[in-house]
Amino acid sequence: MAKKKHKKDKKSGDRTISSSFLRRTHQVTVLLNEKEKEAIDSYCKKYNITNKSKFIRETIIRQVMDTFLTDYPTLFDKEDMDKIKVTSKPLSPFA
Repeated sequence: MAKKKHKKDKKSGDRTISSSFLRRTHQVTVLLNEKEKEAIDSYCKKYNITNKSKFIRETIIRQVMDTFLTDYPTLFDKEDMDKIKVTSKPLSPFA
């Protein structure tokens, strides 16, 4: 059985995992009303965004990642953390 060869990255020449892993093959359709479309068009024009697909994709993923980081499990529940009172005391026992 032959070993699976890794493709070389064109820019750096480093070995990378097959680019088919990163290929976008899943389509998501989003419907906008007129005001939403106008807002996106206006934003893209103002900030010189030429690739709306990339802009929308990155904006969605940024929101998803921010939410994941915010909701990351902690040792204590939110209610328990809210009950903890933090007072400003000197850290050094000599102070």
